[in-house]
Amino acid sequence: MHAFDVYKWGLESIRFFNTTRPYTELAYLLGGRTEQIIEITHTQNVKPNWNVLFQYRLINSPGFFKNQKTNHNDYTITSWFQSVNKRYNNYFAIVANAQQSDENGGLDDKKDYLNDPIYNDRFNIPTKIGGDVEFGRNFFSSTLNVGNRYADLHIMLKQQYDFGKKDSLVSDSTVIPLFYPRLRFEHVFRYSSYKFRFIDYAYSGYTPDSAYYQDNYNYTLLNDSLLLIDRWKEFNNEFSIYTFPDAKNQLQFLRLGAILQNLKAETSRSDDTLYNIFDGTFYNIIAVGEYRNKTRNRKWDMVAAGKLYMAGFNSGDYEANVTLKRFVAKSGGYFDLGFRNVNRTPSFVFDKNSSFYFDTPKDFNKENITQISASLFLSKLGARLSGNYFLVSNYTYFKNYYEAKQDNGLFNLLQVSLEKRIRIGKRWIWHTDVYFQQKTGDVELNLPLIFTRNRIGYEGTLGFRKLNMAFGLEIKYHSPYKADAYSPVIGKFFYQDSIRINNKPDVSAYMHFRIRNFRAFLRLENLNTVTTQNGFGFRDHNFAAPGYPYPGLNLRFGVYWSFVN
Repeated sequence: MHAFDVYKWGLESIRFFNTTRPYTELAYLLGGRTEQIIEITHTQNVKPNWNVLFQYRLINSPGFFKNQKTNHNDYTITSWFQSVNKRYNNYFAIVANAQQSDENGGLDDKKDYLNDPIYNDRFNIPTKIGGDVEFGRNFFSSTLNVGNRYADLHIMLKQQYDFGKKDSLVSDSTVIPLFYPRLRFEHVFRYSSYKFRFIDYAYSGYTPDSAYYQDNYNYTLLNDSLLLIDRWKEFNNEFSIYTFPDAKNQLQFLRLGAILQNLKAETSRSDDTLYNIFDGTFYNIIAVGEYRNKTRNRKWDMVAAGKLYMAGFNSGDYEANVTLKRFVAKSGGYFDLGFRNVNRTPSFVFDKNSSFYFDTPKDFNKENITQISASLFLSKLGARLSGNYFLVSNYTYFKNYYEAKQDNGLFNLLQVSLEKRIRIGKRWIWHTDVYFQQKTGDVELNLPLIFTRNRIGYEGTLGFRKLNMAFGLEIKYHSPYKADAYSPVIGKFFYQDSIRINNKPDVSAYMHFRIRNFRAFLRLENLNTVTTQNGFGFRDHNFAAPGYPYPGLNLRFGVYWSFVN
């Protein structure tokens, strides 16, 4: 279940610091309808060789339409300890995410509410599920009436011990000890837990709509309520050996290792009483390898990595990727090439043992995805030309709210993009990105042919030496296409071929500025929704998906401050 991944922190995104003084970052965003984002980062060294970090983020919004309330909380705690002789490193991290969002099933389509002047306040428009809730501004409230609640916890302990060469750097009367590893032994223990829930329970004045689930999911509510739960626990033990061929170049190494992965799954569903669907344990034995080399002259950068599931639940799955980058120092440009191939078992939401699976039992083959990419950046022209070619077989998807399907044919997809920086005045810049994509093959997949994003504005100091400022307009547009519809219960988009999304360009005005370590921005978004029908207002909406309009005019203000204590 990946609907909220963009709002989550993961182990791959955490940072480890080494600071001589405490360092803090503070961020606050305030948007329309009391949308708020609060983020705090603090790190300091407990000892010269031991650093700790704490991060917290809150994302909260009551939504512009009914039953759109969201409340996300993310936490991170890290510790990095290094022995005095620099041979031993201990990395410890705890990452926790709690995401929840009300679901409304889209706007009620019994009539054209968007053009009815009675519903100029968009929060009053009826939605398919969720009932007639009251608008609330309390961002400490975490009550979820109807919607998805996902939570995950990750605990990691990584230990490394190095064998290599001692050295020192002498400056005046100070001797700085150095150490260059040549051989490294590493053990990583990781525990992760995941809990996915969909809730639609009766509450004061509201009863779930049985007809909605019968019509869209072919499922009959027994007691006017629904609770779906998938729980996972994961234990990973990874052992790796690194070799560093060049002691003075730590960005060149070869790593070989193995992972023992243990999984436990519990799925359950509740109408009037909670009953268990599945309870099972699995394991995987995974071989991993990686070669990385950034040459000492910094001109070539190469990465080759692979992962093979040798035995267990996902036996036969694998991932292999190679990237090669060449820097051109004189022009400041570079080109890179990439290849990636993934063979994978379809996600568990396509498995009959998941509580989110409503279709008849089906067996699916492994998906295979090949990606070939190339990119050329020319700094003198301020341009980047990129291309991606995808070759996909056994594409697995949902053809409606709940029916799973696999296309056993082979299809390909070509994506080409151009990013260009155009100077239209001494301080006036036009940033433009244009993306073209085209599929071949008879597959149920709809994509916009063209997407473009443009930012035209001023970038400079306005005569103030310590002030950096940028202001202007941002315009985004995609060509008309039949966008996927959304299934709120399973938290995924699905294929549809009847409703065509034909949006006007999205237009926003922005002003960003920075003074030393303080940054702020002001944005007026969705200016394109302006209309004089039924009176002046911002009610001519674009759509993200059928039944899901973007909001009207939205003002966002944010500040970011970093400082050394």
